[in-house]
Amino acid sequence: MRRTRLIAMDLDGTLTQHKSPLTEETRDMLERLARSYRLLMVGAGSCRRIFNQMDRFPIDIVGNYGLQYARYDAAAQDLAFVLDEALPCDRYGVLARANAFRAKHDLKDFAGESVEFHDSGVVTFAILGTKARQEDKLAYDPDRRKRRAMYDEVVALFPEYNVFVGGSSSFDMAPKPYDKAYALSRICEEEGLDKDEVLYVGDDYGPGGNDEAVLAVGFPFLKIDDYRTTPAKLAERLAAE
Repeated sequence: MRRTRLIAMDLDGTLTQHKSPLTEETRDMLERLARSYRLLMVGAGSCRRIFNQMDRFPIDIVGNYGLQYARYDAAAQDLAFVLDEALPCDRYGVLARANAFRAKHDLKDFAGESVEFHDSGVVTFAILGTKARQEDKLAYDPDRRKRRAMYDEVVALFPEYNVFVGGSSSFDMAPKPYDKAYALSRICEEEGLDKDEVLYVGDDYGPGGNDEAVLAVGFPFLKIDDYRTTPAKLAERLAAE
């Protein structure tokens, strides 16, 4: 096994609580790691959102499942975008299929829009609607059982997308072939890295999770079940090399 050269990481649930800033301990960990390894965030959200949530920590970021890629520019102390794709979307067709799914499963009550169309081409199918109250979203499916029961049907309904059980009450859909595994593989190819020189750190590795594909294609993977344990687990893993 080759020594790890690149540590690629998810954010929410892996380094932080959902949509929360970095703790001082985690920021210190990243600063230490950056002295010996190349660090890369690999996210479902946009590069800018991830960068701001991390309080502008100096790190390269893959966003929108690989539709965005930004490197940190030390001189500007900001992101410099290498890739920022916006793919077309059949909004009418997506919405029609989402509405049919809602009718079949009696999910007709929702707040705001049924589907959120992002400029990148990523789509969020919001079960409770885009304007649902946060407390309702958190209470809807905390163990993801409801959405995992629907998952195969949603995948079949939207064959042009990679579908993920996203957030607390939604499905995220990225245009194929984009997902975290595709994005990370492309960066490895561009930078001449083998898979075994990469360590991926993620929490969403279960069925339908947006880290699952990274595990499935064979990247070395550190599974996180509680973001508060990440510094200790990562230190233990790297010390064993």
